[in-house]
Amino acid sequence: MENPSVKTNAPLRLNAVGLSKKDYDGAPSTLCKGCGHNSIASQIVQVAYELSLRPHEVIKLSGIGCSSKSPAYFLGMSHGFNALHGRMPSVATGALLANHTLKAIGVSGDGDTGSIGLGQFKHLLRRNLRMVYIIENNGVYGLTKGQFSATAEEGLTLKYAGKNPFPPVDLCMEAIVAGCGFVARSFAGDAKQVRELLKAALSHRGTAVLDIISPCVTFNNEDDSPKSYGYGTQHEKPLHELGFIPPAEEIAIEPLEPGEFRLVELHDGSHIRLRNLGPDYDPTDRMAALARLQQAQEEGEFITGLLYYNPSRPSLAEVEGLRTPLAQLPPERLRPSREQLEKVLQTYR
Repeated sequence: MENPSVKTNAPLRLNAVGLSKKDYDGAPSTLCKGCGHNSIASQIVQVAYELSLRPHEVIKLSGIGCSSKSPAYFLGMSHGFNALHGRMPSVATGALLANHTLKAIGVSGDGDTGSIGLGQFKHLLRRNLRMVYIIENNGVYGLTKGQFSATAEEGLTLKYAGKNPFPPVDLCMEAIVAGCGFVARSFAGDAKQVRELLKAALSHRGTAVLDIISPCVTFNNEDDSPKSYGYGTQHEKPLHELGFIPPAEEIAIEPLEPGEFRLVELHDGSHIRLRNLGPDYDPTDRMAALARLQQAQEEGEFITGLLYYNPSRPSLAEVEGLRTPLAQLPPERLRPSREQLEKVLQTYR
């Protein structure tokens, strides 16, 4: 007789491409227990499973730092490249020019993006490469023992670094000024918001920047730090509630009062649903987004949500007229014949 007290393993639930959630896992994390980066990695796994992504159609990219270790912890069956410090945008550009059909997820940090990689970050946004660019932002260099990063707040005091005398770089402001068409900020402790923003970002036609405040439990988690769990949970001010509607779902909603909901169509036909919680915040108004970020900085607010959205800019692949990915072209299409090469050489003689 079967013992009712013994639980048998339930069958794994498979998604539309026949994979279980576990199939999207990566290696076990070696980051500190409680690190916000681990929470973000787990949400990427959940989103990839829910959207039925095919792992071999995804490329993960990163630079150097605690954040850049994160891609090892999700989508173990995907392509991956761990680049030099601050140089991930160059590698991403090369990879996606070779095969623009890949879904790219880049993971960087506030140091990797805001310091040594700031120039590369800005030019990536100018080109509008189609990728999700996640900044795991904790305000410190956790891998090298807790120095201030470029996003650390002026006047912040850390145990091993003293007092920060410099104003912070707001990476969302930098992204909007550089022409990015999808800019959002979230908090690693707000799993639902992170998931919905990730889903929408993966559907955007160009670069989608997600600046996710991800507390460093070792070097920057005192409650008076705006990048700590305590500060985040007490001061987070969402601009709107978020919901993602996949393109395969029929959209049917009852008429609503003006301003209650905003349904924004993404490039692939999917939608993100916004319910404004603030005073009629409009994420399509570029100058209003910059003003709201400046106001939040001056008032010590921690605003989250979709800060700015503009679907009109074509991606780099569209600008370059890329159709068949270079990686899929046969050798005769990639290499000139001897006669063609000689013809070109003649022009230099």
